[in-house]
Amino acid sequence: MGEPYLNNGVDFSDVIFAVVKAGLAFVILLVAVMLMVWFERKVVGRLQNRLGPTVAGPAGIFQTLADGIKLFFKEDIIPNRSDRFVFQLAPYLSLVPAFLTFIVIPIGGDFSDGKNGSVKIFGKETFLQVADVPVGILFFLAMSSIGVYGIMLAGWSSGSKYPLLGSIRASAQAISYEAALGLSLASVLLVSGSLSTNRIVSVQAGDGFGGIVPNWNVIATGFVPFAIFLIAGTAELNRPPFDMVEAEQELVGGFHTEYSSIRFALFFLAEFMNTVTMSAIIVTLFFGGPAGPNFGFLPGWLWGFVWFFLKLLVFLFTFVWFRATLPRLRYDQLMDLGWKLLIPLALGWLLILGAIRVAQRGDFAITDSTGVDTAIVLIIGLAIGMVAFLLLAAAIRTARTERLRDQGLVEVAPQEAH
Repeated sequence: MGEPYLNNGVDFSDVIFAVVKAGLAFVILLVAVMLMVWFERKVVGRLQNRLGPTVAGPAGIFQTLADGIKLFFKEDIIPNRSDRFVFQLAPYLSLVPAFLTFIVIPIGGDFSDGKNGSVKIFGKETFLQVADVPVGILFFLAMSSIGVYGIMLAGWSSGSKYPLLGSIRASAQAISYEAALGLSLASVLLVSGSLSTNRIVSVQAGDGFGGIVPNWNVIATGFVPFAIFLIAGTAELNRPPFDMVEAEQELVGGFHTEYSSIRFALFFLAEFMNTVTMSAIIVTLFFGGPAGPNFGFLPGWLWGFVWFFLKLLVFLFTFVWFRATLPRLRYDQLMDLGWKLLIPLALGWLLILGAIRVAQRGDFAITDSTGVDTAIVLIIGLAIGMVAFLLLAAAIRTARTERLRDQGLVEVAPQEAH
């Protein structure tokens, strides 16, 4: 699809326009991160029967700014045994991908009545996102993969065992959950038929079942890919209950133990920036992004921003709720959830959705009705999936029993001993 103002070639004014859009997006994201830190502190405080920040500014809203200023003027310590270049580079490898992911997210625009969300600014027709990359979803996956390098290299370059353990955990966790994340994304792409985030939002802006139910991908894909994406996304963010890379009871501070001053602040900034970005991605992929009703008394593009902000707020609260409510998983539970549940479930559901799409096109031709064919395929697919799940569960249970028996943790019956 691409940006409309680039359809007739690129001149110097287009370059300036793109740079200004990128700068505004960076400012918006930084302000969103500041508010997110304050929001998390206040919500967690209320959930734990505390007040949270109250001193710096009205309701403590400037507490994040005060913390940033404090960290900026603290001493920047670099350990003697560290790899200095990599140690200094690692925070930026975490921060930059978090921002770059945000550039493909549409945050506003009018998608009602078949519109594509474009607006005119200074005579140029554009989308309310930095860039509509034709392979925007692949760009998101690439950036999420690069982001983990910052954590891995921070732990490796610190010259200390606790950060190293945190970075090893980060690499294993990323591998375990990126597969499930990608498979759940494939279900969205199968339904939407596009890698462009703007196009994915446009598809969801259409009328759903009966003209009342939204045409959101969370419904079109059967909810399961959304649940998998939410869990895997939380693990990708290293947020509770998946914050194994910085488990303070085990690893002092995890991968950033040796960091101080502004470099520590960059990791802190990257974590919350990733939270905002992941929430925006979830809203875009599964809940229509800025698409929503246009009630007329505001400009259409502004309604898009309002709907996007409200949906985003729901998932930001959800991530904070997870932090305040769920206990940290054990490492074996973390791996089991990723490899033994999420990946098989995501793959199986993708195959079922693919079979349903083929049946809806009439390619199976089991009966004269595509609706009947789709129902038959759905029933058969769910039945096969249930059998596969039971077999997998039995295999996992048997393997676990054998492992515990080899370790002497399960009593062996006398007849079995012989």
